[in-house]
Amino acid sequence: MQRLEQHTCFGGQQEVWTHASATLGCEMKFGVYLPPQAETEPCPVLYWLSGLTCTEQNFITKSSAQRYATEHGVILVSPDTSPRGDNVADTDGYDIGLGAGFYLNATQPLWSRHYRMYDYIVDELPILVEENFRASAARSISGHSMGGHGALIIALKNPGRYRSVSAFSPIVAPSQVPWGEKAFTQYLGDDRAAWKPWDATELVATATERLPLLIDQGGADEFLATQLKPELLQAACADAGHPMELRMRPGYDHSYYFIASFIGEHITHHAAALKEPSRKSV
Repeated sequence: MQRLEQHTCFGGQQEVWTHASATLGCEMKFGVYLPPQAETEPCPVLYWLSGLTCTEQNFITKSSAQRYATEHGVILVSPDTSPRGDNVADTDGYDIGLGAGFYLNATQPLWSRHYRMYDYIVDELPILVEENFRASAARSISGHSMGGHGALIIALKNPGRYRSVSAFSPIVAPSQVPWGEKAFTQYLGDDRAAWKPWDATELVATATERLPLLIDQGGADEFLATQLKPELLQAACADAGHPMELRMRPGYDHSYYFIASFIGEHITHHAAALKEPSRKSV
């Protein structure tokens, strides 16, 4: 690994690192915020997954999350949203290809070599973090929009691995909205049965762990009615008896102004779960 950036921030260190990813077959960047507590003791880790078009920079420069991470002694890890490089497949448009990895493992020939963001987030990145920083094995996960989709499915597909999960404006039912239908067709093919393992509304029905889902959604979000549709996940959770808290926030849109307004509440929520001593991470 090579460190590209280091900035003192709220008493800790905001860093950006690059490394050669064996999973994705390219160089990857990720941000890591190390609170001052990490100078002397292992700290739990909150993984943040960003949305379409984002890199590791959006969260670390716009959310002001570092102040709350310092308050609670939590490491923040914010990876890029897709593989990148001259040899990585791409296409026209912002919602497929670079910046649009959708946190799944692609199966279609054009994409399958590099687009394995699910394996990268679940397996490769935590090993790097826990081997190279003063990080404990206690993990939580959160994200925004496409990254909210990623956080939800990753938590639901990996019982026991995460202490808590939350999302801002997530794509909760990608199989039923244009963003998800386009991405899934490209990455996974036309068989809709192959889409179900990557859709939170499908996963809650068979989830073996009842990890509560915390979701904040802006009421003035321009994508609310067409791309996000949180009511679909709410109904699926009600049918499955899966705990979910949906907090509608009147007047807020899809931007980082919304995230910055409530990220402190989310980090407080995760910090409480991360400090519980009884849970064993896998």
